Amino acid sequence: MNPSIANKPGVNSLLKDIAYTSVLSLITGVLAALGFAMLVMITSAPAQAELQPGDKTAVDQLPRMSIDQVQQGSLLLKLASGGVSVDAPLLHTDVSMRVSGMVNRVQVTQQFHNPGDEWVEGTYVFPLPENSAVDHLKMRIGERIIEGEIKEKGEAKKIYNQAKREGKRASLLSQQRPNIFTTAVANIGPGEKVEVIIEYQQVLHYDVGRFSLRFPMVVAPRYIPGRVIEQEEVTAFSGNGWAQNTDQVPDAAEITPPVVDPTEPKVNPVTMEIRLDAGFPLAHIESRFHPVTIENHTDGYHLIRLEPGVPADRDFELIWTPQIDQMPKGALFNEQWQGDDYSLLMIMPPATDQISPITQPREVIFVVDTSGSMHGTSLAQAKSALSMALSRLKPNERFNVIQFNSNTHALFGQAVPASPKNLRKARGYVNLLEADGGTEMLSALRRALTGEQDESVLRQVVFLTDGSVGNEEKLFSTIQQRLGSSRLFTVGIGSAPNSFFMTRAANFGRGSFTYIGDVAEVKQKMSELFSKLESPVLTDIQVAWPEGAEVEMWPARIPDLYLGEPVVLAAKLPKGGTSVEITGRINGQQWQQQVKLAGGAKHEGVRVIWARRKIADLMDRKAQGEPESEIRPAVLAVALKHHLVSRYTSLVAVDKTPVRPVEENLQTKPLPTNLPQGWSAKKVFGSMPQTATPAPLHLLLGLFSLLGSLLLGWSKKVLGKRTDHSIPVKSAMEA
Repeated sequence: MNPSIANKPGVNSLLKDIAYTSVLSLITGVLAALGFAMLVMITSAPAQAELQPGDKTAVDQLPRMSIDQVQQGSLLLKLASGGVSVDAPLLHTDVSMRVSGMVNRVQVTQQFHNPGDEWVEGTYVFPLPENSAVDHLKMRIGERIIEGEIKEKGEAKKIYNQAKREGKRASLLSQQRPNIFTTAVANIGPGEKVEVIIEYQQVLHYDVGRFSLRFPMVVAPRYIPGRVIEQEEVTAFSGNGWAQNTDQVPDAAEITPPVVDPTEPKVNPVTMEIRLDAGFPLAHIESRFHPVTIENHTDGYHLIRLEPGVPADRDFELIWTPQIDQMPKGALFNEQWQGDDYSLLMIMPPATDQISPITQPREVIFVVDTSGSMHGTSLAQAKSALSMALSRLKPNERFNVIQFNSNTHALFGQAVPASPKNLRKARGYVNLLEADGGTEMLSALRRALTGEQDESVLRQVVFLTDGSVGNEEKLFSTIQQRLGSSRLFTVGIGSAPNSFFMTRAANFGRGSFTYIGDVAEVKQKMSELFSKLESPVLTDIQVAWPEGAEVEMWPARIPDLYLGEPVVLAAKLPKGGTSVEITGRINGQQWQQQVKLAGGAKHEGVRVIWARRKIADLMDRKAQGEPESEIRPAVLAVALKHHLVSRYTSLVAVDKTPVRPVEENLQTKPLPTNLPQGWSAKKVFGSMPQTATPAPLHLLLGLFSLLGSLLLGWSKKVLGKRTDHSIPVKSAMEA
């Protein structure tokens, strides 16, 4: 360049602008590259967690993380074979059931074995049936057995913690949900085994001519919505879960146990023996999902054993069918306790095939869960069920399909006629459903339940989900507020559905609950469900007890009943009650039945079933808006009198002799659970949980903000220079 030109003022300014622009471009490029790299890290984090079965290298390379690090959206999880739970106690569970008629008495023995060389406290989050009345806890150490005592929850925790500090062996059994419990065992010495024995009573399920029992084996990971509660806001025991407590799920850390890497061997093996005394000859016995052996004994009972080596990764279900001529018309069990008679009564309504069919116009809304927990076999079951449901619609009926995951989407803006064109569109929509994201069920419920009161249309909502959510009470409240004239039917999908949520949601929604655990069951179960949807309902059910008798009956309000469902009542009445009359209406026709209360089979435990039902009814009132200050004392009174674990009571057992030396530390070790069979760990844990703090995203936004500030400053500087030197610069360019 000519030196004379370079020395001109306009040229000097131009050269400075060029240099400034070059440096700024370099900085911009670096920042943009960092920003895009960060964006790639955020969006591809789930892919980094993907593991191939048997890939030991990938497992070994997984980062070992703390609980708060898990919140950042990585796959795992506490490993049973590495990471934070490397020396957690080992667990073996033995289940013994005695079925008598419609009542099941169950003993669950949990054996905790400490394989390490430290003193440990083991905590284990596990499921029980949602209708179980848990009334006994024993702790066995060698030949000695320590009986558990029922206490108010806070008092029981204090007793347990004091024993733990003093080096005494102790066990605490607490309830987080009616189907989620926690066992804590303190001061298990190196190499020692401690057994915790839990007992409960339950009423069996009867539907469409079959009896059944389900024993859940694993607590499926729950979706935890809401704002994270800061540590100083936490007043209860924070738990050892992978989720943080939130304002919608204040006990999230207590219902999200650590999960083993699915590429590792399964943990928590289960053995089971069932003595089945149905009280009548059986045509069929079947274990739905587990291999069993069945022995038929000449004195009328059957012995069913689960084959050895079964891991706790899916619900066990046993069904049995009476011979055709032995179908029960009802059943009655009695127990006398402290001067009162307790009765458990099952009555079969008349067959509805002799009643006029429904003529009311019908609108059916199908809601399907497409969240990450539904990936794989669960979504396949749901899609198959939806396809069959669509095929059952009649041309004069209306329908819609709604799916939800992190968002909610409806196929049509509103319900449309079940025309061939609309059904073809719906089938194509269903075939393309994919599972991913969170379980934002609340918005789907609000969309499906309009709250309208059009009595001329029979509006039925069919909800297909695994129910893996932690904010059940909020959802129950929404159903109560928005149900209107709709009926809500829940269909449990997968190997370990949340039966507590599914059952209670159906009760609140005046519908029924159906469980589908395998694709092979879809046709039968959906046919039975649609027979209910298309059949008249037994409504306005009333019970007339002997005049002047002071009777406590639960449920206090009998729900509507559908095809094949019996009336099941638990009542406490003065000694010597004779009979009861039950009435109702089926499609406008009056129905009634007189039942004698004398002559029923004597059965221990009827009173705890009655007490458990009373507690459930009280807790339902809480979900319906009654203040906890009124519900809590009522629940406490029942639970303490009848020795039952509840939301407000726990069972605690303490050995009197200290065993851990004062100088020895005690390590708390949560026992991991299996991922439910058929679930995808990547789909469940691979994306950032809603409760996570998105620090990478904040960093990316900060980088772009810095870049924007630099560009703004540069533009002002250049524009200012162009204003001052426009003519010299032009001359220089011309030169």
